[in-house]
Amino acid sequence: MKSIFSVKDETPTLNHLKEVLGDTFDIWNKIEKFTLKHDINSKSAWYFSGEKFGWSFRIKDKKRVIIYLLPRDKFFKVAFVFGQKASEKILESNISDHIKTELSAAKVYAEGRGITIEVKDISNLKDIEKLIKIKIDH
Repeated sequence: MKSIFSVKDETPTLNHLKEVLGDTFDIWNKIEKFTLKHDINSKSAWYFSGEKFGWSFRIKDKKRVIIYLLPRDKFFKVAFVFGQKASEKILESNISDHIKTELSAAKVYAEGRGITIEVKDISNLKDIEKLIKIKIDH
């Protein structure tokens, strides 16, 4: 499923995002603010990844993307890519078994293992915050 924002020449605006995400907009904001607070050198921006994927929102430091936020209709997804050290830390943590299983099953690429989490309510917010901290630290 690609981004709800798919027109290359139309960078999403805050108002468009609020309209599209509905009730999950506040959770998006919490995740963005949490990430920027815990990595004061990070920057956020919209990126167009091509016709196949559309627009995504990325928060990155100087070298790498910390988190991808992927808008959908009335919800969004967060995506991470974790290197070996971060993956080990996650598997040793108290993060939900579902996330650990997904991480363990993810194909390993040169940049690491990628996982995606759907955000439709606040039920997995604490796990996402833990993942952000691990990503920043490793």
